[in-house]
Amino acid sequence: MNVTENGPNGVLLVDKPRGCTSHDVVDSVRRLYGTRRVGHAGTLDPMATGLLIVLVGRATKASDLLMAQDKEYLGEATLGTVTDTQDAEGRAVETNAVPTLTEDRVREAMATMVGDQSQVPPMHSAKKIGGRKLYDLARKGVEVARESRPITITEFELLSWKSPQINFRVRCSKGTYVRTLAHDLGRRLGPGAHLSMLRRTRSGRIDVAEAASLQALGALDGTGLRSRLVSPERLLSPS
Repeated sequence: MNVTENGPNGVLLVDKPRGCTSHDVVDSVRRLYGTRRVGHAGTLDPMATGLLIVLVGRATKASDLLMAQDKEYLGEATLGTVTDTQDAEGRAVETNAVPTLTEDRVREAMATMVGDQSQVPPMHSAKKIGGRKLYDLARKGVEVARESRPITITEFELLSWKSPQINFRVRCSKGTYVRTLAHDLGRRLGPGAHLSMLRRTRSGRIDVAEAASLQALGALDGTGLRSRLVSPERLLSPS
């Protein structure tokens, strides 16, 4: 960890547990390092786990560069149930019988979703419209028009298919909502779907294997905590 008169500076790689928000992780890191100047480079929903890049001190200036990197996820889509949030945290709004689908049919549908495309952000998201977060409006039952935005799905690989669950790996650009991808895949296959599991495994060249859990970080002393901070330049280096 680099320490100046203004406190600690560097990037902390955290393996976020399920059930807490990205802001919860930021608050934990603030307490661990004794500084308020902490942010993150890319939100993970509460149900998601995996790599969260946390920025401490002057490293917060690298947020935009780190957020711009491609991400990789492991996920599970469950066919037959559509939810209002497009994931397992939401309320079921539609239930349909799952037809007999072959593995080849699932692969074919996934293949049509690879490449440059437009995606409409879900209402239950932190995106702001008119200065208000969409999920705040959604909780009040208000739905507003959202502009689609360009994304790129570089890889969308089927790992296993056992009805009604599709397990997959996806590599995608900044700003991609994987739960919307799962929702749209369900529509292409017929019965609809929601995202039932998500784990971020990579951001740019950084793998989740390099991250530490909050529990492990909490057990470290000052020297150990300092050793966990790395420079933004290392994460942005091509090799």
